[in-house]
Amino acid sequence: MNTKRAKVLTPAKFRHLIRVTQAVSRYPERDTLILMLGFTCGMRITEIARLEVQQVLSRQGRLLEEISLPGRITKGCRPRCVFLSHPKAIDAFDRYVEWRYERGHGTFLDRREYRGLMPQTRLVVTQQGGAFALSTKRRVNAEGQTIEYLAADSLQDYVTELYRQAGLGTGYSSHSGRRTFASRIVANGHSLETVQILLGHSHLDHVSPYLEVPMREHLDAVTAIDLGT
Repeated sequence: MNTKRAKVLTPAKFRHLIRVTQAVSRYPERDTLILMLGFTCGMRITEIARLEVQQVLSRQGRLLEEISLPGRITKGCRPRCVFLSHPKAIDAFDRYVEWRYERGHGTFLDRREYRGLMPQTRLVVTQQGGAFALSTKRRVNAEGQTIEYLAADSLQDYVTELYRQAGLGTGYSSHSGRRTFASRIVANGHSLETVQILLGHSHLDHVSPYLEVPMREHLDAVTAIDLGT
C-alpha cells in the first residue's frame, strides 16, 4: 500500500466512521475494535490479524495495556510494544470479548482464565471464528535484499470497505488509521524518533511518508481527541 495516499482522519470523520460501522456492520463489535487498534495503537492490518489472545490478556483475564508484538507478526520482523490505553479502545475491546464469547468462537467454559477465550487463538477472528487468511508477498528491503512477508489482504480489503460504506472515498483506506495515529503523535509535540519506535520502522526516513500532510491537518487530527460516538 502506498502510505502517501492514505489520508489522515479528522476527529469528526473518525467519529462518523465509527457511527456508521456500528450502524451498518454485521459484526460491529469486532469491526469497531479493528478500527480502534489502528487509530489508537498504530497497528498494521496484518498485525491485527495475527495478534493472539495471550498477547493481549493475562491468564487472569486482565487487559495488558502494554502489548508486546513479537517480530514474527510484524512486517519488518522487529518486535515492538503498542499501548492499548485509550478508554474508547478499552471499551471496544471489552465489548468485543463478550461478543466473541457469546458466539463461542475459540472459547472454553472456565471464564476465570483469559475471560474464557483460548489463549493461542487469534484475537480478531472471522465470522466463522477462524483466523483471517494470510498471503505470502515479497519486497526489497533497505539493504536491497528480497524478503518474504505475510499480508492479511482479505482483512485489509474488508476494512477499506468500511471506509467506503462511511462515505470516505478516494484516499482513505485501511492504512488511514495508522497514519492518523502517527500524525497525532507529532501534533502532540513528540519527536519523529518516537513515531519511528511506535510504528516499528528501522529507519527514520521511513516515517516521513506518514507525515506528508499540511501541519494544519496534523493539528486538526490531534490532541486529546474525543472518540465518543
